[in-house]
Amino acid sequence: MRKHATFVYSNALLGYHFHEDHPFNQKRVLLSKELLENKNTLEESDIVFPRSATDEELALFHSWEYIEAVKKASSGSLEEHEGIAYGLGTEDTPIFNQMHEAASNLVGGTLTAVDQVLEGKSKQALHLGGGLHHGFQQRAAGFCIYNDGAVAIKYIREKYDLKVLYVDTDAHHGDGVQWAFYDDPNVCTFSIHETGRYLFPGTGDINERGIREGYGYSFNLPIDAFTQDESFIEVYETALKEITEYFQPDIILTQNGADGHCFDPLTHLCGTMKIYEIIPMMAQEMANQYTNGKWIALGGGGYDMWRVAPRAWAQVWNVMKTGKPAEGTLPYEWVEKWESQAPVELPKYWHDVIDAIPTIPRKKEITEKNKQTLNALLKHTRQNVKQ
Repeated sequence: MRKHATFVYSNALLGYHFHEDHPFNQKRVLLSKELLENKNTLEESDIVFPRSATDEELALFHSWEYIEAVKKASSGSLEEHEGIAYGLGTEDTPIFNQMHEAASNLVGGTLTAVDQVLEGKSKQALHLGGGLHHGFQQRAAGFCIYNDGAVAIKYIREKYDLKVLYVDTDAHHGDGVQWAFYDDPNVCTFSIHETGRYLFPGTGDINERGIREGYGYSFNLPIDAFTQDESFIEVYETALKEITEYFQPDIILTQNGADGHCFDPLTHLCGTMKIYEIIPMMAQEMANQYTNGKWIALGGGGYDMWRVAPRAWAQVWNVMKTGKPAEGTLPYEWVEKWESQAPVELPKYWHDVIDAIPTIPRKKEITEKNKQTLNALLKHTRQNVKQ
């Protein structure tokens, strides 16, 4: 029997762990899963265990030379100077034991989600362990060893021959996926992110539009630092609707970074949980309208792992499973279990309370600037339609 939604998870996903002080901590995935279980929207029958990606699958995007370097790093046999050339052993992406196996599990989880949907076992699928969008063909970057999104899109193109719309709402530009398909007219990438003037990786300008046959299929919406909910939602909804209508995808793949929240320690956007209700609702609306519901969602960034990532990611599943985000108080059992371990006071509600939201004196200026950026993006889109 075909399920409406599949949740891809196993404890093996928690093995992607650099060190205790590193901001990228996959315990976020466990916190999200248990929040959903306590909410009673995630049941055992919803969960599918991920497989590990094969080397041949990794090589759909990554070079064999790079894969071998990651394997050597995993066993401690990669020289320091060799590692730096591959982005391994840096402050962002330090080497850890069995990193090849751990990263292959994340990629395999995303491929499991793809097959669940495209083999007709499930209408939609969520893999919170994925979304590592900064990995390049032969270089790690930004906490990302293998780029599961890029591998998955290559896999979809080769195995299923479908047009893929990739939507990235991480506060950091989805650079690795964009460059992987920069010349491919069958893959449309759309990233809304904090402007690269202030934030890693420094790319994602509105004029990055693709090359050769892929020209006109790369879209970037760089929004200003300190952007709040109203402006984010306005420009995002407008752009997503127009881009989806323009591209007419067969399947939608979303990367759901949760680092655009005002609590996030690594970015400068000032969103609240409101944007993390709208993002999955919009993804589902577009999927229902254009792809017969086929939607695969991944995790991504999100560095307030106690207050933000579990709620934001849980809302993706809530929308998939029930058609709407959760409201009201968080499950008491979840708060009680984790509050003794958390270094901050845990939230009590799915939404943010008003006194948690900062006042931004430049709000009007930021909103107008984001509208100008949106208008420039839509001008490009409309020119493409005319052509």
